[in-house]
Amino acid sequence: MSAVLPPLRLGVNIDHVATIRNARGGRLPDPVRAARLAAAAGADGITAHLREDRRHISDDDISRLAREIDLPLNLEMAATEEMLAIALSHKPHACCLVPEKREEKTTEGGLDVAVGHRALAPFIRSLRDAEIRVSLFVDPEDVQLAVAKALGADIVELHTGAYCEVEGDARQAELARLRRAAETAARLGLECHAGHGLAFDTVQPVAAIPNVVELNIGHFLVGEAIFVGLEAAIRRMRVLMDEARR
Repeated sequence: MSAVLPPLRLGVNIDHVATIRNARGGRLPDPVRAARLAAAAGADGITAHLREDRRHISDDDISRLAREIDLPLNLEMAATEEMLAIALSHKPHACCLVPEKREEKTTEGGLDVAVGHRALAPFIRSLRDAEIRVSLFVDPEDVQLAVAKALGADIVELHTGAYCEVEGDARQAELARLRRAAETAARLGLECHAGHGLAFDTVQPVAAIPNVVELNIGHFLVGEAIFVGLEAAIRRMRVLMDEARR
Protein backbone atom coordinates (compact mmCIF):
# COMPACT_ATOMS: atom_id res chain seq x y z
CA MET A 1 0.00 0.00 0.00
CA SER A 2 1.39 3.42 -0.94
CA ALA A 3 1.91 6.02 1.78
CA VAL A 4 -0.64 8.82 2.13
CA LEU A 5 1.03 12.14 1.47
CA PRO A 6 0.25 15.20 3.61
CA PRO A 7 -2.13 17.76 2.05
CA LEU A 8 -0.58 20.20 -0.40
CA ARG A 9 -1.42 23.88 0.06
CA LEU A 10 -1.83 26.37 -2.77
CA GLY A 11 -0.70 29.94 -2.28
CA VAL A 12 -1.98 32.24 -5.04
CA ASN A 13 0.26 35.16 -5.94
CA ILE A 14 -1.85 38.16 -7.01
CA ASP A 15 1.00 40.46 -8.04
CA HIS A 16 0.17 40.55 -11.71
CA VAL A 17 -3.41 41.63 -11.19
CA ALA A 18 -1.78 44.75 -9.78
CA THR A 19 0.63 44.85 -12.74
CA ILE A 20 -2.35 45.13 -15.12
CA ARG A 21 -3.92 47.83 -12.96
CA ASN A 22 -0.70 49.82 -12.86
CA ALA A 23 -0.25 49.68 -16.63
CA ARG A 24 -3.09 52.17 -16.93
CA GLY A 25 -3.38 53.60 -13.43
CA GLY A 26 -6.48 53.90 -11.29
CA ARG A 27 -8.04 51.24 -9.10
CA LEU A 28 -8.94 48.38 -11.46
CA PRO A 29 -8.48 45.47 -11.64
CA ASP A 30 -8.40 45.21 -7.86
CA PRO A 31 -5.89 42.66 -6.47
CA VAL A 32 -7.88 42.39 -3.23
CA ARG A 33 -10.90 41.25 -5.25
CA ALA A 34 -8.58 38.70 -6.88
CA ALA A 35 -7.60 37.47 -3.41
CA ARG A 36 -11.27 37.00 -2.51
CA LEU A 37 -11.84 35.02 -5.72
CA ALA A 38 -8.76 32.92 -4.98
CA ALA A 39 -10.15 32.08 -1.55
CA ALA A 40 -13.48 31.06 -3.09
CA ALA A 41 -11.68 28.87 -5.63
CA GLY A 42 -9.76 26.86 -3.03
CA ALA A 43 -6.55 28.77 -2.37
CA ASP A 44 -5.00 28.18 1.05
CA GLY A 45 -3.11 31.46 1.19
CA ILE A 46 -2.34 34.70 -0.65
CA THR A 47 1.14 35.75 -1.71
CA ALA A 48 2.09 39.31 -2.65
CA HIS A 49 5.51 40.80 -3.42
CA LEU A 50 5.92 44.42 -2.34
CA ARG A 51 8.87 45.53 -4.45
CA GLU A 52 11.11 48.47 -3.75
CA ASP A 53 9.94 50.16 -6.97
CA ARG A 54 6.24 49.29 -6.34
CA ARG A 55 5.89 48.01 -9.90
CA HIS A 56 2.81 45.97 -9.02
CA ILE A 57 1.58 45.51 -5.43
CA SER A 58 1.30 48.80 -3.52
CA ASP A 59 1.49 49.65 0.17
CA ASP A 60 -2.27 50.16 0.20
CA ASP A 61 -2.78 46.71 -1.32
CA ILE A 62 -0.79 45.16 1.55
CA SER A 63 -2.80 47.12 4.12
CA ARG A 64 -6.09 46.00 2.59
CA LEU A 65 -4.99 42.37 2.22
CA ALA A 66 -3.93 42.25 5.88
CA ARG A 67 -7.22 43.86 6.94
CA GLU A 68 -9.80 42.34 4.59
CA ILE A 69 -8.64 38.81 3.65
CA ASP A 70 -9.00 35.90 6.08
CA LEU A 71 -6.44 33.64 4.39
CA PRO A 72 -2.81 33.66 5.58
CA LEU A 73 -0.80 36.40 3.86
CA ASN A 74 2.70 35.56 2.63
CA LEU A 75 4.56 38.83 2.06
CA GLU A 76 7.45 38.47 -0.37
CA MET A 77 10.07 41.13 0.20
CA ALA A 78 13.71 42.07 -0.15
CA ALA A 79 15.78 42.23 3.01
CA THR A 80 15.76 46.01 3.43
CA GLU A 81 15.00 48.23 6.41
CA GLU A 82 12.00 49.73 4.60
CA MET A 83 10.43 46.33 3.94
CA LEU A 84 11.18 45.11 7.45
CA ALA A 85 9.33 48.10 8.91
CA ILE A 86 6.32 47.39 6.68
CA ALA A 87 6.31 43.72 7.66
CA LEU A 88 6.53 44.51 11.36
CA SER A 89 3.68 47.00 10.97
CA HIS A 90 1.30 44.58 9.24
CA LYS A 91 2.38 41.29 10.86
CA PRO A 92 1.64 38.94 7.91
CA HIS A 93 1.46 35.20 8.53
CA ALA A 94 4.84 34.78 6.82
CA CYS A 95 7.54 36.78 5.07
CA CYS A 96 9.47 35.23 2.21
CA LEU A 97 12.82 36.94 1.67
CA VAL A 98 13.70 37.06 -2.02
CA PRO A 99 16.47 38.60 -4.15
CA GLU A 100 15.46 41.76 -5.93
CA LYS A 101 17.02 43.89 -8.67
CA ARG A 102 15.37 46.96 -10.21
CA GLU A 103 16.22 45.94 -13.78
CA GLU A 104 14.87 42.37 -13.61
CA LYS A 105 11.51 41.46 -15.16
CA THR A 106 10.90 38.79 -12.53
CA THR A 107 12.88 37.17 -9.73
CA GLU A 108 15.99 35.63 -11.28
CA GLY A 109 17.01 32.64 -9.19
CA GLY A 110 17.07 32.07 -5.49
CA LEU A 111 18.49 34.15 -2.68
CA ASP A 112 22.16 33.32 -2.07
CA VAL A 113 21.91 32.87 1.69
CA ALA A 114 25.34 31.23 1.84
CA VAL A 115 26.98 34.44 0.62
CA GLY A 116 24.59 36.89 2.30
CA HIS A 117 24.07 35.18 5.65
CA ARG A 118 25.57 37.98 7.76
CA ALA A 119 23.31 40.62 6.21
CA LEU A 120 20.23 38.38 6.40
CA ALA A 121 20.61 37.30 10.02
CA PRO A 122 19.27 40.47 11.70
CA PHE A 123 16.22 40.59 9.40
CA ILE A 124 15.38 36.98 10.18
CA ARG A 125 15.78 37.59 13.92
CA SER A 126 13.52 40.66 13.83
CA LEU A 127 10.79 38.87 11.93
CA ARG A 128 10.90 35.81 14.18
CA ASP A 129 10.89 38.00 17.30
CA ALA A 130 7.63 39.45 15.96
CA GLU A 131 6.25 35.89 15.57
CA ILE A 132 6.25 36.15 11.77
CA ARG A 133 7.24 32.92 10.01
CA VAL A 134 10.35 33.37 7.88
CA SER A 135 10.75 31.77 4.47
CA LEU A 136 13.83 31.97 2.26
CA PHE A 137 13.45 31.65 -1.51
CA VAL A 138 16.44 29.55 -2.57
CA ASP A 139 17.78 27.39 -5.35
CA PRO A 140 17.63 23.63 -4.65
CA GLU A 141 21.18 23.36 -3.34
CA ASP A 142 22.32 21.70 -0.11
CA VAL A 143 24.51 24.61 0.97
CA GLN A 144 21.59 27.05 0.72
CA LEU A 145 19.38 24.78 2.80
CA ALA A 146 22.02 24.23 5.46
CA VAL A 147 22.63 27.97 5.86
CA ALA A 148 18.87 28.66 5.90
CA LYS A 149 18.58 26.25 8.82
CA ALA A 150 21.53 27.82 10.61
CA LEU A 151 19.97 31.28 10.21
CA GLY A 152 16.78 30.13 11.93
CA ALA A 153 14.42 30.19 8.94
CA ASP A 154 11.16 28.29 9.37
CA ILE A 155 10.65 27.58 5.65
CA VAL A 156 12.55 27.29 2.41
CA GLU A 157 10.79 27.88 -0.89
CA LEU A 158 12.56 26.05 -3.69
CA HIS A 159 12.95 28.00 -6.92
CA THR A 160 11.31 25.94 -9.68
CA GLY A 161 12.18 28.27 -12.55
CA ALA A 162 15.03 26.17 -13.93
CA TYR A 163 12.77 23.09 -13.93
CA CYS A 164 10.00 24.90 -15.81
CA GLU A 165 12.25 26.48 -18.41
CA VAL A 166 13.75 23.26 -19.84
CA GLU A 167 12.36 20.07 -21.35
CA GLY A 168 13.14 16.39 -21.74
CA ASP A 169 16.14 14.96 -19.88
CA ALA A 170 17.12 18.40 -18.60
CA ARG A 171 13.74 18.82 -16.96
CA GLN A 172 14.01 15.39 -15.34
CA ALA A 173 17.41 16.35 -13.97
CA GLU A 174 16.01 19.55 -12.50
CA LEU A 175 13.10 17.63 -11.01
CA ALA A 176 15.57 15.25 -9.36
CA ARG A 177 17.37 18.27 -7.86
CA LEU A 178 14.07 19.52 -6.43
CA ARG A 179 13.29 16.09 -4.96
CA ARG A 180 16.70 15.83 -3.32
CA ALA A 181 16.47 19.36 -1.95
CA ALA A 182 13.01 18.71 -0.51
CA GLU A 183 14.32 15.58 1.22
CA THR A 184 17.24 17.54 2.63
CA ALA A 185 14.94 20.30 3.86
CA ALA A 186 12.77 17.77 5.68
CA ARG A 187 15.84 16.16 7.24
CA LEU A 188 16.95 19.57 8.51
CA GLY A 189 13.53 20.29 9.98
CA LEU A 190 12.65 23.00 7.44
CA GLU A 191 9.15 23.27 6.01
CA CYS A 192 9.48 23.03 2.22
CA HIS A 193 7.55 25.10 -0.32
CA ALA A 194 8.14 25.48 -4.05
CA GLY A 195 7.27 27.94 -6.78
CA HIS A 196 8.15 30.10 -9.79
CA GLY A 197 6.96 29.49 -13.34
CA LEU A 198 4.67 26.55 -12.56
CA ALA A 199 1.82 25.96 -15.03
CA PHE A 200 -0.75 23.26 -15.78
CA ASP A 201 1.81 21.20 -17.71
CA THR A 202 4.59 21.41 -15.11
CA VAL A 203 2.85 21.41 -11.74
CA GLN A 204 2.09 17.74 -11.17
CA PRO A 205 5.63 16.31 -10.88
CA VAL A 206 6.46 19.00 -8.31
CA ALA A 207 3.14 18.51 -6.50
CA ALA A 208 3.98 14.82 -6.17
CA ILE A 209 7.20 15.48 -4.22
CA PRO A 210 6.27 14.19 -0.74
CA ASN A 211 8.22 16.73 1.31
CA VAL A 212 6.81 19.78 -0.49
CA VAL A 213 3.80 21.06 1.45
CA GLU A 214 2.96 24.28 -0.40
CA LEU A 215 3.15 25.65 -3.93
CA ASN A 216 3.06 29.38 -4.69
CA ILE A 217 1.75 30.16 -8.17
CA GLY A 218 0.74 33.48 -9.65
CA HIS A 219 1.80 34.68 -13.10
CA PHE A 220 0.43 31.67 -14.96
CA LEU A 221 -2.91 31.81 -13.13
CA VAL A 222 -3.40 35.51 -13.86
CA GLY A 223 -2.55 34.91 -17.53
CA GLU A 224 -4.88 31.92 -17.78
CA ALA A 225 -7.63 34.01 -16.15
CA ILE A 226 -7.78 36.12 -19.32
CA PHE A 227 -9.17 33.09 -21.14
CA VAL A 228 -11.15 31.14 -18.53
CA GLY A 229 -11.51 33.42 -15.50
CA LEU A 230 -9.47 33.46 -12.31
CA GLU A 231 -11.65 31.09 -10.29
CA ALA A 232 -11.69 28.50 -13.09
CA ALA A 233 -7.90 28.71 -13.49
CA ILE A 234 -7.30 28.25 -9.76
CA ARG A 235 -9.81 25.40 -9.51
CA ARG A 236 -8.09 23.60 -12.38
CA MET A 237 -4.69 24.05 -10.73
CA ARG A 238 -6.13 22.77 -7.46
CA VAL A 239 -7.47 19.64 -9.20
CA LEU A 240 -4.11 18.92 -10.87
CA MET A 241 -2.27 19.34 -7.56
CA ASP A 242 -4.67 17.07 -5.73
CA GLU A 243 -4.49 14.40 -8.45
CA ALA A 244 -0.68 14.43 -8.25
CA ARG A 245 -0.79 14.20 -4.48
CA ARG A 246 -2.98 11.10 -4.59
